[in-house]
Amino acid sequence: MSQPIIETATVRLDADLGSTKDEVIRSLAGALVDAGRADDLDALVIDLMAREGKAATGMKGGIAIPHCKSEAISEPSLGFARLDPPVDFGAKDGPADLVLMIGAPAGGGKEHLKILATLARNLVRSEFVDALRAAATPEDAVAVIQGVLTPAADASSSSSSSTPSSASAASTGTTATATSARATTTASGSDTGGGQPLRLVAVTACPTGIAHTYMAADSLDQEAARRGVELQVETQGSAGATPLDPAVIAAADAVIFATDVGVRDRGRFAGKPVVEYGVKKAIDSPARVLDEALAAAGDPDAKRVSAASGSGGDSSTGGSGSDEHWARGLQRAVMTGVSYMIPFVAAGGLLLALGFLFAGYDVAFVWEEVATGFTLTDLPGQVWYLDGEIVSAGTAGAEMLTHAGLRLYIGAVLFAIGQAAMGFMIAVLSGYIAYGLADRPGIAPGFVGGALSATLGAGFIGALVTGILAGYLVRWMTTWKTPRWLSGLMPVVLIPLLGSLAIGLLMFLLLGRPLASLTSAMESWLGGMSGSSVILLGIILGLMMCFDLGGPVNKAAYTFATAGLVADNPASLRIMAAVMAAGMVPPLAMGLATVVRKRLFSEVEQENGRAAFLLGASFITEGAIPFAAADPVRVIPSMMAGGAVTGALIMAFSVESYAPHGGLFVVFAINPVWGYLVAILAGMLVSTTAVILAKSARRDPAPVTAPAPAAVAA
Repeated sequence: MSQPIIETATVRLDADLGSTKDEVIRSLAGALVDAGRADDLDALVIDLMAREGKAATGMKGGIAIPHCKSEAISEPSLGFARLDPPVDFGAKDGPADLVLMIGAPAGGGKEHLKILATLARNLVRSEFVDALRAAATPEDAVAVIQGVLTPAADASSSSSSSTPSSASAASTGTTATATSARATTTASGSDTGGGQPLRLVAVTACPTGIAHTYMAADSLDQEAARRGVELQVETQGSAGATPLDPAVIAAADAVIFATDVGVRDRGRFAGKPVVEYGVKKAIDSPARVLDEALAAAGDPDAKRVSAASGSGGDSSTGGSGSDEHWARGLQRAVMTGVSYMIPFVAAGGLLLALGFLFAGYDVAFVWEEVATGFTLTDLPGQVWYLDGEIVSAGTAGAEMLTHAGLRLYIGAVLFAIGQAAMGFMIAVLSGYIAYGLADRPGIAPGFVGGALSATLGAGFIGALVTGILAGYLVRWMTTWKTPRWLSGLMPVVLIPLLGSLAIGLLMFLLLGRPLASLTSAMESWLGGMSGSSVILLGIILGLMMCFDLGGPVNKAAYTFATAGLVADNPASLRIMAAVMAAGMVPPLAMGLATVVRKRLFSEVEQENGRAAFLLGASFITEGAIPFAAADPVRVIPSMMAGGAVTGALIMAFSVESYAPHGGLFVVFAINPVWGYLVAILAGMLVSTTAVILAKSARRDPAPVTAPAPAAVAA
């Protein structure tokens, strides 16, 4: 390393850095900038706050470890503060008085990341934490931190292991694994009954892979060493990892997954008893985690890793050992379904819009007959239709299609492809909700339930119900105790068969018709809305689209709108227009604000603002996230104000959108275009004005820093 990871200039002892974690993070980030370790304060704060948004970094015992990888960081760096008063960083046991802010270069080598990982491991050692609390001067604090990092720096070029490396072990004072050399066992039940200690394996992984991944590994390792239990840990972090030896996995009596992200190559552990937690539970309560794992190892009815678990799938499936609240797990499963559905909606909807562009809006009445009844060598002439069917010219009451020939045929083909893509929407939503709850075994029953929802007219509501039912049903089925010869057939034959049968019977015999009636009633209610009620709906949709800029609330509004496109009625088309127009407002408004009042924004934000114009025009609401992450209190309410105005005007002007995505690039599928553009412009001006006024009122204008590459969320 060209310079030590920490210096006295980045240390603050017994300091009041503010009353919120946002203020503390900005202050410590400023210390790194002042020390020449980072070149853009706002970019660094955005990256740190983005990590905070994934999960709280407050840990048990009054410790917080905000961290990130950032383009703004030039050298692996650490800012340390001993706070007085302490500040809440989201830990369950109270505020933090020790804050270690870790910054890694976005393109930093693994040697640097290994050193940062070693620092994270030491945070679970009481002697290290006590030494930080006892440091009398910044020099003392630096010496304590460098004292544990020096061995790691010396060994940074050595090969890594799937378990803590020897260098890491030297710095933490623990061994890589609690080996079988310990013949004694504890009363916790860590014995197979034959005098041999139980063997456990674990995988730890957090979203960033810098801190929690390694803290969880060392916390579990220390607890296992204390008990005399064999444990080997695979850390799936940014510093790299060597997968556990297959022989070690085969010999293990149980598996611990302490992760906040998917476990890579999860199928390696198929058939093993498993307990699942987030990384913070492994850090804060390693004894409880090991108790659960040891109990599972001796329990023939314990949950086991599914043979159908893939590499990199969600680890959102619950289990007896999961500490995730059921409501959070359900929300995550629904969001999984929505995320898989959106590509079908976007592709299918845009193809439908292109079909309209080529053949006119009346192609929707006869697209199937035109697409299948004609060819490139037999193009349609003037086509007359009545009640959705092609009829002869002169038929009483018949109307003539707007276009003919090649243009009509190509438009009908595009429309047919779009209809095929949109036809998957309901099944995909249901199937991947079930996947989010039960992993791969839930896909088949979920898809079957979604397909039946579409067939029976239950639509979006039916997909939600069948996806959730299939997910929980399959999750329960995976807990069945079966003979070993049958266990291999469960995930690939029996669970899909029995799950699909159960969901199908439920839909046909019990749920299908009531859900279809509810869907029909909702469509009728939407179609009958007028006046102030429809404007209120537009306001609500606009607020939802701008509340979390691409998060669950935004996605809920978008899913509601796209599901309505299946039912071809004006009310649904207006809802789609309101959602798309309101979703364009935040990035467009922030782009305009950076042009109108440059001094309120850093140069990185100004560069993001230029990119935000294109993102907003394309209906990518996430283009405003960098601004909201840096200043949520001022930005988000301002964006919601503009979104509400846009949603209300869309409804007032009766604007309809036949396309579910595309923004300004699908104006040919929007009617009237003038109403669409006026609504977007009005919301954009309201949000721009609001955010400028809010930022102008603050006491600490954002500094203008040197240019740095900006990462724009898409």
